Amino acid sequence: MTESTPPILRHALDQPSAFTPENLIDDVRRSRQVPAGIVPPLCILEFDGDITDWLVRGGIAKRFAPWACFHTSMYTMDLEGVACGIIARTIGGPFAVLIAEQLQASGARLIIGLTSAGRVSPDLPLPCLVVATSAIRDEGTSYHYLPPDSEVACKSPVVPLLERELIATGWAVRSGKVWTTDAPYRETKAQLNKWAREGALAVEMQAASLFAFGIAKRAPVASVANRLTGGWAPSSQGDRPSSPNSVCHCVIRFSRIDSRAITTVVQELPNLGRSRFAAMRISRRGRSLRMIGQ
Repeated sequence: MTESTPPILRHALDQPSAFTPENLIDDVRRSRQVPAGIVPPLCILEFDGDITDWLVRGGIAKRFAPWACFHTSMYTMDLEGVACGIIARTIGGPFAVLIAEQLQASGARLIIGLTSAGRVSPDLPLPCLVVATSAIRDEGTSYHYLPPDSEVACKSPVVPLLERELIATGWAVRSGKVWTTDAPYRETKAQLNKWAREGALAVEMQAASLFAFGIAKRAPVASVANRLTGGWAPSSQGDRPSSPNSVCHCVIRFSRIDSRAITTVVQELPNLGRSRFAAMRISRRGRSLRMIGQ
């Protein structure tokens, strides 16, 4: 590469960062007097925030005081005795990975992104859950972690598990490639047609970034689109949930996943030791909240 090569394509990937998540965490703890603590082993990055808001309003999720971050708050849920963290409105690859870096440095062992997405493949049913297995790198963050390439795969062994178990929810579930973009208002019809021909199911804003981070930092990550529309703009077909409760229904359905089936593959997850990756169920005032949990 030469000096004329765009900077994003010539990062010194073998050199350590001068600024680390540990630096920021220490600064937050010192300046805000944040108590010490290890974050839950499973943490969810929730793109929209509707689910988190609903959980907090219902008294199901409580603020997690030891989360040392200038930019976000973490809430935790007790899912059959196992803690699960959730952070709202982690919108876009740069922000999602900034928080993922801090989660890993704080003790998180599995990070799952729950994101909105727009349909790319005309054959994709609506509504639908999409488990991303790879992502087109039409964003910037992934190039700070991996050499330039057109796509990045999700290496986490939890991906086929998510696909298999989410089918039991009764929702339409598909797994495959997604297109990650930094600029949803710059998607053109030509691009949509091109990526549809190349097998992309949906377009979203964080999967490629998270997958690159996961590979570079050996962090187990996954991405599920739980709010899928006919495009980023509102659809006339009514395929986009019209209220926060509608979005939360997607999470509620996750409890149909058999936790015992999920625990059988836990040893495949790197660095998880004997902790469980499971779909847990909690009940509140006669309602069953269904959630992917650890």
